[in-house]
Amino acid sequence: MYKENAWEKYTDQQLKAVMEFNEGYKDFLTKGKTERACIKEATALAEKRGFADLKDVIGQQRQLKPGDKVYALNRGKNIALFVIGEKPIEEGLRILGAHVDSPRLDLKQNPLYESEGFALLDTHYYGGIKKYQWVTIPLSLHGVVVKKDGTKIELVIGEDETDPVFGVSDLLIHLSQEQLKSTADKVIEGENLDVTIGNIPLKGEEENKVKANILRILKENYDIEEEDFLSAEIEVVPSGKARDCGLDRSMVMGYGHDDRVCAYTSLAAILEVESCQYTNCCFLVDKEEIGSMGATGAQSVFMENTIAELLACMGDQSQVKIRRAFSNTKMLSSDVSAGVDPLYVNVSEKKNAAYLGQGVVFNKYTGAKGKSGCNDANPEYIAQLRGILDEANINYQTAELGKVDQGGGGTIAYIMGNYNMDVIDAGVAVMNMHAPWEVVSKADVYEAYQTYKAFLANA
Repeated sequence: MYKENAWEKYTDQQLKAVMEFNEGYKDFLTKGKTERACIKEATALAEKRGFADLKDVIGQQRQLKPGDKVYALNRGKNIALFVIGEKPIEEGLRILGAHVDSPRLDLKQNPLYESEGFALLDTHYYGGIKKYQWVTIPLSLHGVVVKKDGTKIELVIGEDETDPVFGVSDLLIHLSQEQLKSTADKVIEGENLDVTIGNIPLKGEEENKVKANILRILKENYDIEEEDFLSAEIEVVPSGKARDCGLDRSMVMGYGHDDRVCAYTSLAAILEVESCQYTNCCFLVDKEEIGSMGATGAQSVFMENTIAELLACMGDQSQVKIRRAFSNTKMLSSDVSAGVDPLYVNVSEKKNAAYLGQGVVFNKYTGAKGKSGCNDANPEYIAQLRGILDEANINYQTAELGKVDQGGGGTIAYIMGNYNMDVIDAGVAVMNMHAPWEVVSKADVYEAYQTYKAFLANA
């Protein structure tokens, strides 16, 4: 159903299903505050549903056959899950692709220092943020520290009720006359997004006493020394659980809806697949917020290599069949869209804008001025998707990211489109996008999940 409110169609039983599905999503969002944590959770859920590690399949020299379920991991930050279809892979796959990284603060490689009786951690922001939104809110530390001997220490500090939390300070209103004259992008400078981590000096030290005390705590509690930050990946994210939002509990407020809301719904869809005509895939990637570069971004050849491995596990080494597989593939680039905010309606063009509660959002093109950097999906493909969703009574809408020349954004769609596959963005409308706390409609989360299931079964 196009451009209709999904809440109005639900029976009492369906409404219960919507709410129950979102409980699972809130749990995933609370646990998955980093890309590593998301992939770890996705792997655990996949193994519970009978998915085997492709490395084990290769090591055991097993032949893959229709109905087999496998997953491939890449550096703890990508996962590609497959259900092998009845048709040969060269006839194409049906892919759901989403990213699991979100805007945040990252610790620099030499982060710890002392100033004016405080120990602080120096950060560099990741992705597009409004820097002023990240001050004076409770923050937590998530990540890994890898020691020279290869020992990996996983850190989560600030999520348990008994944990300390951290924060970035801001200038008090009484002394901020000059600060408030700055433009919004300058009122908080990037180099001032440093996290306060302690204030007690270590007795007996001559200098940097507070820093010395923090190093003592790190060594005693986590076996971390200062030099170990060189080989660490520690992210600073908002502390706290994903929560119901609104007196009617119609929404979810949480950190990282962009794009974990699409990652979870895509994952949930493929976990229910038992058999399929075309090989089904859920592809969760990293680095989208900074251009999809690097070994774990969508521009990596990880997916290409994995398809080659699948073919090899079917007794076929043909390179041309890999190319045919991509050319015959259909994909939903499962990424979020900007939901209309009642306080800022003027940035949207209402006929072509996404509204919370009206179902999954199709973006024919994203990009910016003059459609620059976009994947302009083919109308033949869009028509097929319209038919699938109408047949399944699923609510959907179409949108652009704001008015023409207002702004713009990117996804992984154009990257996957470079493989000559049919691809379109299809995701959930988000309010407060890229803020520490974002908001989505529970109805849209559920409709996205239903969309992804229908696509895998019928595209």
